[in-house]
Amino acid sequence: MMKKLLVVTLSLALIMFFGVSNVQADYEVELTIAGGAVGEEYETTVKAAEMYMEENPDVYVEVIDTPDSADERMSLYLSFFEAQSPEVDVYQIDVIWPGELEDHLLDLNEYGAQDYVDEHFDHIIENNTNVDGELVVMPWFTDAGLLYYRQDLLDEYDLDVPETWSELEEYAGIIMDGEREENPDFEGFVWQGDAYEGLTCNFLEWIASNNGGSIISPEGEITILNDQAQEMLEKAAGWVGDISPAGATNMMEEDARAIWHDGNAAFMRNWPYAYSLSMETDAFDPEDFGVAPLPAGEEGEPAGALGGWNLGVSEYSEHPEEAADLALFMASEEVQKMRATDASLNPTIDHLYEDEEVLEANPFFEELYDVFVSAEPRPSTIAGDNYSAVSSIVYSEAHSVLTGEQDALTALEYMELEIQDLTGFELGQP
Repeated sequence: MMKKLLVVTLSLALIMFFGVSNVQADYEVELTIAGGAVGEEYETTVKAAEMYMEENPDVYVEVIDTPDSADERMSLYLSFFEAQSPEVDVYQIDVIWPGELEDHLLDLNEYGAQDYVDEHFDHIIENNTNVDGELVVMPWFTDAGLLYYRQDLLDEYDLDVPETWSELEEYAGIIMDGEREENPDFEGFVWQGDAYEGLTCNFLEWIASNNGGSIISPEGEITILNDQAQEMLEKAAGWVGDISPAGATNMMEEDARAIWHDGNAAFMRNWPYAYSLSMETDAFDPEDFGVAPLPAGEEGEPAGALGGWNLGVSEYSEHPEEAADLALFMASEEVQKMRATDASLNPTIDHLYEDEEVLEANPFFEELYDVFVSAEPRPSTIAGDNYSAVSSIVYSEAHSVLTGEQDALTALEYMELEIQDLTGFELGQP
């Protein structure tokens, strides 16, 4: 992992050195934005940068893509922040990171953000504001975990969209068995099971949907060790090598989407970005798939993990005013609408969910609006600076169950013990 990270870090540094430093000298300001490349994120960020440069001809904006893995991206960012490097001006920041990175980011309220915050979802603005009232990142797009399903196959096998995890297991098995008569590569359900932040999201959805709590309660009690959480972790482990590929324990978002995109899965757990890409596959027609809330446990309600990304301006930027102006433009209604229609990236601006063009491109935005505004947050706020370590504990222990290295009860006991040792929080029940 360290060797891979070193290569990525050096590669990014070289790209920035040769890419940015060789920009023609007729630009008064040169800015760099580090963003993602999952789905069409990179392409739409480049398009937005071009829009900005058209309006600001004296500014050149270089877009640099970063690792898909949130953990690797965070490590890369920290290497720049710890060096107080001015090489990157604007960073794409995960919804769980503002508390950990606030010391390295400018207060955007001092650069005009107050004129726009009322347009955005209140809970995201609250998430992005620190205890001193500083808005350290600007909302860019939001996310919640969704269930993608093949409507044509549900019709063929006379099945409904599953509403519980048990129904998902049953229906995925029925469709998989039938389809494998002609397609041995067909899978019932694909999701994110690698040991990284994406597994924490999946794990949170499993347990929260079964009344198993949220790992750490908002009141600061560790609630992970309970029968409902154990039941769901055991259930998920049973999917591996059954309705899900044995390689599910090495899969991230794009790995799952690749199988789905090729028409080789009945169901997929993924983020909204996969919707527009699913419209473009040759494996099935656009009307042959749909999206729905994730299933619930026998004792709970559907729960989609809150995701999303924001834009922060580096404390070490040599052009803070211009970088803040770029960040505010990137988070503007104009850009968010473009990214929603082009790439199914959920806006953080409420009234865009009523925009006719946005809804024409993404009809599920309206149908699943409640999912996006009431998504299950990860315990990043209550864990604060410890969140990355908490998440690492969660996904590492959960991964060991998925791979068969230990049983679910033992893993949950270790989670509880390790999180308590790290945070000092008291134990509780969901």
